[in-house]
Amino acid sequence: MDRFDTAGHDRTMMAVVTTGNGGFDKLDYREVPVPAPGAGEVLLRVLAAGVNNTEINTRLGWYSSSVTESTDATADEQARDEEQKADGGWNEATPFPFIQGTDCCGRVVAMGPGVNDVPAASRVLVRACMRPNGFGSMENIWMASDFDGAFAEYVKVPASEVFPVDCEWSDQELATIPCAYGTSENMLHRADVGSDDHVLVAGASGGVGSATVQLARRRGALVTAIAGASKLEKVRTIGAHRVIDRSADLLSELGENSVDVVVDNVGGSGFPQMLKALRRGGRYVSSGAIAGPIVSLDLRDMYLKDITLIGCTAWDEPVFPNLVSYIERGEIRPLLAGVYPLSQIVDAQKAFMEKRHVGKFVLVPPESRSRKAFASN
Repeated sequence: MDRFDTAGHDRTMMAVVTTGNGGFDKLDYREVPVPAPGAGEVLLRVLAAGVNNTEINTRLGWYSSSVTESTDATADEQARDEEQKADGGWNEATPFPFIQGTDCCGRVVAMGPGVNDVPAASRVLVRACMRPNGFGSMENIWMASDFDGAFAEYVKVPASEVFPVDCEWSDQELATIPCAYGTSENMLHRADVGSDDHVLVAGASGGVGSATVQLARRRGALVTAIAGASKLEKVRTIGAHRVIDRSADLLSELGENSVDVVVDNVGGSGFPQMLKALRRGGRYVSSGAIAGPIVSLDLRDMYLKDITLIGCTAWDEPVFPNLVSYIERGEIRPLLAGVYPLSQIVDAQKAFMEKRHVGKFVLVPPESRSRKAFASN
């Protein structure tokens, strides 16, 4: 195990560097220096890295308040006009050029000064959403949005954000977990979902949606899931009690005042029906809006029914340890839709945006001279 020193600066690795807002041409697969872990940090060899909507949104500048359309529509617009958005990353500047990759399954290969409590050579998951001011503050930073992430052979992260995992899953399967399942578990935690709840999950075939089906079912909730017609049976097999075609009229299928909790990362034109489907005192929780962030809200649907609207970005303290325990106890299962070499990130993101899959795509870095340099550690 290395105690990383200045010799580390001579090592290089392959990485995908995102150079600015725009299309796939902004993804530059190239050689860069291996990062050196500082005080309180560890260096991980990336074993596998998941593909998420947030990386595409960040590249497109979708988080800018100037964007009012869906991810797909924004992608089409950026293909025509690669405008750089000063507020494109969580309404702040994105630190281009930088390395994206929010999901990381890795192995500890080096430690910076002051790190003594991370098991040497352990296989870990990285908690991508970090609370630098403690869990009493909602301030948060994200790996691969605020600093370099896992679309590389190596990544450095705070030692406090790595969680050893003891299971028989493959590296690729573990890489499906952090962003999607962390986001989902956080929403269910905030909405206090329990065994007496009927939960409606929009976009149930995607990474977060399919995670939510499993995690809500794990809590004992009754789960109704919305997905495309070709994916309904797959969604049923992962735990949904009932499935509804996304083209169907939701209220005709369910009726008004029929569910306790809506988990909606879709948004767009379906939002008004989601509120009408909620019972009095129901909870609506969201951490995304892939179909469009601007929605029609009749305030009477909210206040006359005593509905609670819950926005979720910052992960709460129990969320990630809970996920690791679910994995180790075999209470959830990964949904690996496909594996691509890191060099084929464009193909992976194109497949992701076609939305024909259920679960997650994962990227695998190459074997290289840099990796061999750590082989003895």
